[in-house]
Amino acid sequence: MSCLDKHHILEIEDLSVSFTQYEKGLRQIELPVISKLHVSVHSGEIVAVVGSSGSGKSLLAHAVLGLLPNNANVRGRIFFNEELLDPEKIKNLRGKEISLVPQSVNYLDPLMKVGPQVRQGHKDQKTIQRQKKLFRHYDLDETTEGLFPFELSGGMARRVLLSSAMMEAPQLIIADEPTPGLHLEMAKKAMEHFRAFADAGNGVLLITHDIELALEVADRIAVFYAGTTVEEAKVDDFDCEETLRHPYTKALWRALPQNGFQALPGNQPYVKDMPQGCPFGPRCEHFTEECRGEIPVKIVRCGTVRCIHGEPGEASHHHHGERGEA
Repeated sequence: MSCLDKHHILEIEDLSVSFTQYEKGLRQIELPVISKLHVSVHSGEIVAVVGSSGSGKSLLAHAVLGLLPNNANVRGRIFFNEELLDPEKIKNLRGKEISLVPQSVNYLDPLMKVGPQVRQGHKDQKTIQRQKKLFRHYDLDETTEGLFPFELSGGMARRVLLSSAMMEAPQLIIADEPTPGLHLEMAKKAMEHFRAFADAGNGVLLITHDIELALEVADRIAVFYAGTTVEEAKVDDFDCEETLRHPYTKALWRALPQNGFQALPGNQPYVKDMPQGCPFGPRCEHFTEECRGEIPVKIVRCGTVRCIHGEPGEASHHHHGERGEA
């Protein structure tokens, strides 16, 4: 999916998630929340999935980890170390090879001191030493392990969650909005731990609505809109609008403070009112009738784009010497 020839730790292909709901009169309906999503993480890489709040990004974390409720229907393929996962394999990997850094500090048990909680009740010396080492690594005082969650500041609670995620020495961390309420400097400091983790040959899937933070720390960005990834691009591609591929990504770029804060008119469609074909169609200046059909994913310049107009003249890779007609 990209021009990296590094080992794939995680590869998600055509992931779709819908929920079965009952409307009045007990009519059963399917609410599609994620559709045909593609994203991959190579070893040594932080990949950020960026999209506005309410676009279904957190469900991506829960789908990979097998944590969705019973009324969720999941289709598609998830590979971990190039092995196709099924629910049983996911369950065995969760919390060991694949760790979640959750969005909410409410994941901590309010009735249990944080030291034993991070150790998951294990009392052997090896586990205790690992927990102490992680707390030191995350600048948590020796006394922290004897505290209850309500006694922690927000920043301390985040670092306890990070310690917890690292306990089993995972290969992949899925971080779901791990920095809410932290200003950019503090958030970047928290991200340094992810950087070091990735640089040791592991992978991080960072799910965030904060594109500025993503551009500071990630290697690649997957742009998420209305339940699907519309583009995967290297961070450098965000240096200028011309190197981006999808109209929505370009609109996001123009909305950044350094590029003039140009807001995009209109709203992301709600799950029940999805347009036919391209979900971005109603807000797109390049919209044509063909956009109501099936929108394939193309590989363009070491990135992917889901758009029939994305990069005219380049999609086939053979036109490097020519200029495509717009």
